[in-house]
Amino acid sequence: MPLLVLLFIVVPIAELYVIIRVGDWIGVGPTLAILIADSVFGAFLLRHQGRAAWVRFNRALSESRMPGREVLDGVMIIFGGALLLTPGFITDVVGLLLLIPPTRAALRGLMTTMVKGRLATGPRAAYWGYRRMRPRRPRPGPESGWPPPSGAPGRPP
Repeated sequence: MPLLVLLFIVVPIAELYVIIRVGDWIGVGPTLAILIADSVFGAFLLRHQGRAAWVRFNRALSESRMPGREVLDGVMIIFGGALLLTPGFITDVVGLLLLIPPTRAALRGLMTTMVKGRLATGPRAAYWGYRRMRPRRPRPGPESGWPPPSGAPGRPP
């Protein structure tokens, strides 16, 4: 919920504030020209990086390997392009960071580390589905009483 408040309320207000401040500083005409130019540049960069990611994705499939890195790059490129096409300076900076390959690689490493931490098994993972861990059934063996000894009734010798 706090993330949605941030995305839909705080970010647009901050964008308007920055656009107004830049407009006061350099004028309305240049501000609008910069916003239009970076949207056009974002569309060009999105097309170029999107094609390159698609080629890498198809190459990974043809080499019969899992295209995890390529899929993550594609998702970041789509989000970066959408942010660059959105008018505003803050979203343009974030979108540009998602579209430039070196920063995208750093963000990819950070995201994979976060996802691996979320998917790690152990005591933390038990809290996702249940409030507490369920008791485990004992392993089969002589100390658990199963399977019964060979001379026990109910089991053929």
